[in-house]
Amino acid sequence: MRRKRKFENPQQFSPHVDEDQFDGELRYGLHVVRAVLEQPATQIIALWLDKSRINKGLQEIADLAHKRDLAPLLVNREDLDILAPGACHQGVIIRCLMQPAFTERGLFTLLANLKAPPFLLILDGVEDPHNLGACLRTAEAAGVHAVIAPKDRAVGLTPVVRKVSSGAAERIPFIEVTNLARLIDQLRTQGLWLVGAVIDEGESLYKIDLHGPLGLVLGAEDRGLRRLTREYCDHLAHIPMYGTVGSLNVSVAAGVCLFEAQRQRIFSLS
Repeated sequence: MRRKRKFENPQQFSPHVDEDQFDGELRYGLHVVRAVLEQPATQIIALWLDKSRINKGLQEIADLAHKRDLAPLLVNREDLDILAPGACHQGVIIRCLMQPAFTERGLFTLLANLKAPPFLLILDGVEDPHNLGACLRTAEAAGVHAVIAPKDRAVGLTPVVRKVSSGAAERIPFIEVTNLARLIDQLRTQGLWLVGAVIDEGESLYKIDLHGPLGLVLGAEDRGLRRLTREYCDHLAHIPMYGTVGSLNVSVAAGVCLFEAQRQRIFSLS
């Protein structure tokens, strides 16, 4: 029986490294680092593990690293805190070269090569990194092909977003666009049906056909969909509410909408 590989620490660590000598970016957290290591095309520069926190999660990270011929550096927790101040790093930090950003052209190439009807999540101005991270996690779990958001007045892929997404940000294409309304119009010409989620307007979500080429559009936490975005949607839908709460958090609403669409899509296949 193959003996389980243990942590190795062939090098000494100094937290006072001149970071200008490195390219790339720091990412942290068990799920995020695992997702990075599972992407063969991602170039890893360094991997640090908390030597006082040897557990199953960190052992799995070390095993993945060794499969890629990487030697993790075992360091003190204080060293990790210096590398990522204020971060909930869970005892692991990785430095990797950033992958090229997914572009609008890349999005349409992706859509053209799909073997299933396109399934997109479009977020109109989500500014809270925890909400975006949760939306990405839910989208990846629901089988969404890509998530789209505007570049302006919206949060991008920050370290907090990546951490909250539990690795989904490393797996699902995230496209930031300059003009969201224009892109939605282009998607319509490609045959996608655009459904915007609103409060107390439109038809019930559960009465709308969501099984074909689809883009679900959700708005910002406070103001919902912008006027132009609403006008470019083919249909507006609301989630029926039966309690006294007037609205749902955008990430919760995204989960309800995405999995209702997924339910219909699976049912149509069966």
